[in-house]
Amino acid sequence: MHPGPFVAAAVALVLGPVCAAPLVAEAPAPADPVVATGRSEASFQQPSLAPGVDYTLPAEDDIKATLDRVRGHFERATPYVLIDTATGEKVTGLGKPLKSVGIDNRHGEYNDWTYSMGVVLAGMLQVSAVTGDERFAAYTLRNFDFIFDHLPYFRAQAKEFGPQKDGYRRLLDMHELDDCGAIGAALVRAYAKRKDPRYREGIDLVAAHIAKKQPRLPDGTLCRPRPQPVSLWIDDAYMSIPFLARMGEMTGEKTFFDDAAQQVTGMSARLFHGDRGLYDHSWFENALPVDPTFYWGRGAGWMLMSMAELLSVMPESHPDREKVLDQYRRAVAGVGAVQGGTGLWHQLLDREDSYLETSASAMFTFAIARGVNRGWLSTAWAPVAQSGWQAIARRVRPDGQIEGICVGTTAAYDAVYYYNRPTDLGAMQGYGATLMAGAEVMTMLRSFDVEKKLNTFHWRVKEKARAEGFTRRGPTPGSPGVRVPREQGQQSPRAPGLPQSRVGRSTVGN
Repeated sequence: MHPGPFVAAAVALVLGPVCAAPLVAEAPAPADPVVATGRSEASFQQPSLAPGVDYTLPAEDDIKATLDRVRGHFERATPYVLIDTATGEKVTGLGKPLKSVGIDNRHGEYNDWTYSMGVVLAGMLQVSAVTGDERFAAYTLRNFDFIFDHLPYFRAQAKEFGPQKDGYRRLLDMHELDDCGAIGAALVRAYAKRKDPRYREGIDLVAAHIAKKQPRLPDGTLCRPRPQPVSLWIDDAYMSIPFLARMGEMTGEKTFFDDAAQQVTGMSARLFHGDRGLYDHSWFENALPVDPTFYWGRGAGWMLMSMAELLSVMPESHPDREKVLDQYRRAVAGVGAVQGGTGLWHQLLDREDSYLETSASAMFTFAIARGVNRGWLSTAWAPVAQSGWQAIARRVRPDGQIEGICVGTTAAYDAVYYYNRPTDLGAMQGYGATLMAGAEVMTMLRSFDVEKKLNTFHWRVKEKARAEGFTRRGPTPGSPGVRVPREQGQQSPRAPGLPQSRVGRSTVGN
């Protein structure tokens, strides 16, 4: 597919959305600022009541209420208007294109085409699939409709003036994976609900960029020309793999799954440090043989979520499935070992003096809960996701905004940068992951029984599920013990469980 009139001069973008108003940062805190005292299961004889700890079993209604607050925030905050960006006045009629007309980004990127909103829109669809509450899906469809309703105007604007920052520049001038992959994956999921031909046109534009325009290493691994001439960012796992996986599911074409698996293996070979079980944030070809190493939390979260989403729809017969599954398990073991004492994870995963960060915590919680639900992990991992969710839920304010999310973060070279990245209520990178984590923990609560004894929680396969198909190796197709929402893919939870002999062994990574 040729880009035609959509392509203008390439614009270098930093990681993270660009809004009309600067973010007002929260200073990073060394400890969880949300609570001063802990809470523990009432029946425990020796409760865990340390500050910041919520060591209780979440209730499904409480999770839904938390997700409702997040949805309510987005419904209230999304303006769905065009403005004159020079004056701030609302534009009601669209005639001849004017350079100053744009979407209203003054208070956030809520109806913009950005990677972080893509995760939000995908998360809304997942919550609808799990809860049956169509208000979440309606938000996603309304946002995409707003984009495509106004795209003809902004195409004409771009033809005359070049793509404008507030005129869907990332859609009209796809320059890197940030511009298309994550929101493209959400668009594929939306297209499964509504076969709008405009959605399919957008999907095809994303597919063309990833296939033909994004730089790659000789082995096919997607890369970037910045900040060093040849760079890998672990962020690009989520900017590509979920889209490729959803395209494979939608089209039935094996090549999409092949490409998604190549991104897992190629990125892991360069960025996964097997001795630590953690992902480095970036890899610079010109820095070899000694490359700076920083185990940035959200970076690892992007990859772990990506592998979970790929495994959710990848055919069991695919020749690379076992490699992806093995790498997923190795990454889970690595992040599980560095979870903090309140259930959250640190900004730099291996440095306990770095602050506790919300978006990475939500990503890990989602990916681990998904693994338990689909049988890729033993139920021994369920308490990790349980405690992760309880800690995240305490950071969702009554108004639905979420505290402790690190702002957009580039691939950097020094600890000072990572330690001091601020958090911000307007940083969208953690909102979608929070929605996904909550939905997946709700599914986990429905899928298993929980025994409370010895001052902790023991997740068990439901007796009916055990009798009707759950084996030592995990749930079998059709097992009533695991509910897989249809929107999340047609694959049954049929991957094998986690035999102990497999831990710490992989065909990828270093």
